[in-house]
Amino acid sequence: MPADLAVDTAVRPDPETPGRYHLDLPDHWDYLLPSGGAAVTCALRAAEAQLGEPLLRLASATAIFCAPIHPGKLVADVTVLRRGGSTAQVRIWLRHGAPPPGAEPDNAGLEVVATFCRDRRGPDVTVARFPEVRSLADALPALDGTPGNPFARFRLYHQLECRIADGDRSWTEGFAAGPARYARWMRYLAPQRDAHGRLDRLAIPPLIDTMPTALHRAIGPGGYRFYAPSLDLTTYFVDDTEREWLLVAVSLRRARMGWAVAEADVWDDEGRLIACGSQAMYLQNLSGEPPVIDASGR
Repeated sequence: MPADLAVDTAVRPDPETPGRYHLDLPDHWDYLLPSGGAAVTCALRAAEAQLGEPLLRLASATAIFCAPIHPGKLVADVTVLRRGGSTAQVRIWLRHGAPPPGAEPDNAGLEVVATFCRDRRGPDVTVARFPEVRSLADALPALDGTPGNPFARFRLYHQLECRIADGDRSWTEGFAAGPARYARWMRYLAPQRDAHGRLDRLAIPPLIDTMPTALHRAIGPGGYRFYAPSLDLTTYFVDDTEREWLLVAVSLRRARMGWAVAEADVWDDEGRLIACGSQAMYLQNLSGEPPVIDASGR
């Protein structure tokens, strides 16, 4: 049975410390450690609970990853920075263990700054175009029984159905270097819905935190291997959908001197832009010599 993100990231208020929440994050959302996006979802659950006002809806979140988050017991401290008539802004510290009574949270773990907004009357302007990718029907199934398939290896992908919309199966012999972008259709096997039947906005960060694939495609096959932990992750939540399938299209902007930055757009299968974001990554060299590549003309 697939894991339910809403259940795995649910928070409990601390009866003795206002603004503090506890949760137990299982290993269902792991790569090597829990997805940074899943950790962000944990922090945002605490923020929603602290605000306690459904009409204030998540608009943006920026996370700074200060130390690794492991599965297990976590503590989130929420500070409301501003609460106006139409907007609230909060800061959340997420970490392992609580500081001693009276002490300030230290800088370990994860810090998230988030903005929540009420819907208001205003212009409705559509600008971004749906990318040229394989349709959901024509996309390549990610699970193919091939040894080394990351979709079979990493627990996070056991909770999703994925199909490759732009790019190839990087774990097969046919994989070749290409443009610095990658796109996948994804859907939660346990649907993530809010009280109105819409896609839960807090379910988007684990999907958008998948940007290293664009760098992998630009580099192509060879002896170089890397791991790309997040330094920061920003997500903007721009529309709603009741659809299950989402297209996550990522593009690498630049990789240099052990760092990389990338962007992502999230669309539903009716062509509606749901969210967008950006990420800075620390490139940990695992094997081989880091290549020098110009992928700008691909």
